[in-house]
Amino acid sequence: MELSNKAQRISSSLTLAISAKAKKLKEQGIDVINFSAGEPDFTTPTNVQNAAVEAIRKGLIRYTPASGILELKEAISRKLKRDNNLDYMPTQIVISNGAKHSIYNALMAICNPGDEVIIPVPYWVSYPEIVKLADAVPVMVKTKEENNFKYTKEDLESAITNKTKAIILNSPNNPTGAVYSEKELGAIAEIAIEHDLIVISDEIYEKLIYGDAKHISIASLNQEIKKRTIVINGVSKAYAMTGWRIGYAASEENIAKIISNIQSHATSNPNSIAQYASVEALAGPQDDVEKMRSEFEKRRDYMVEKINSINNISCKKPDGAFYVMINISKLKGESIKNHKINTSFDLCSALLEVAKVAAIPGAAFGVDDYIRLSYATSMENIIEGLERIENFLK
Repeated sequence: MELSNKAQRISSSLTLAISAKAKKLKEQGIDVINFSAGEPDFTTPTNVQNAAVEAIRKGLIRYTPASGILELKEAISRKLKRDNNLDYMPTQIVISNGAKHSIYNALMAICNPGDEVIIPVPYWVSYPEIVKLADAVPVMVKTKEENNFKYTKEDLESAITNKTKAIILNSPNNPTGAVYSEKELGAIAEIAIEHDLIVISDEIYEKLIYGDAKHISIASLNQEIKKRTIVINGVSKAYAMTGWRIGYAASEENIAKIISNIQSHATSNPNSIAQYASVEALAGPQDDVEKMRSEFEKRRDYMVEKINSINNISCKKPDGAFYVMINISKLKGESIKNHKINTSFDLCSALLEVAKVAAIPGAAFGVDDYIRLSYATSMENIIEGLERIENFLK
């Protein structure tokens, strides 16, 4: 029996696999500090929970339009204007089952077989796999730590061919926490306009920004780049609603219509109850968002200072999201606690086995000289987990 060749070329998510392994050890009663999680450790705000209960009581539990309810589209439209200075009509917005689903829909809508899609390295693990599912070709562009893991104009220009269809932009970035400045976004926009490319702008970590950094949507720079941009966002990170599975894409109406058609046959509408809860998330009080952001910033500051005090590892201070990329290149080739460290996976396996700390190998993001830690866990866990890493490395 022959199965789909395309499907068999898709890799499983290493981040989810390690997170699942850490959870399994915890279920067995083993004290594991889990730095692998890609979701806030906070509870969904009470007002959002109450809105979901109210939706159930009102019987708002049936099919909705495939592209989402009008109330949520209108709330997203107001949010984009308020936060990003972007004007999108409800007909230009498609609500999906999480931001990942929105990215999948966007790539399915724009790609033809053989089209090339530029992806920054380090990359979020699903980008190249979704590009492959869309019958397109991922083109990896390596970024440098000294440039805070961000595209340069030269990087992009050298990667463009006559087959290039799109550029994936993720700011704030997973896994690096990089946030692009207005000037840097302007350079990317110029290239996209000059070469007639689409930008898929993944802005899911938009609300998690620290220090003097500022989130700017590339679509807000001018009308020319706005026409070429598909803005991706959602409620999962900002409102601690990862399991509610609500994301959205905002684009030109012709693209939005294709996305809506794809979704209508693939999944139908997103969860009705979660949609009504998301209206409250976007339109209701935002105090909980700032509380979470402030706590993440404290955790980031502690984690970065502690990591940089440990011999043979180092990290940059991220401007956004809730991840730190640790440079482990000095450890490669060493033997630690009877574990030979040749790869990032070797180190993460040893940390889980010996120190009972779960981290994600940089190889999952295309960079084997790094591992990723998430500070979406309590300060108590961060202090204990980093102590365990330090003791392991000693």
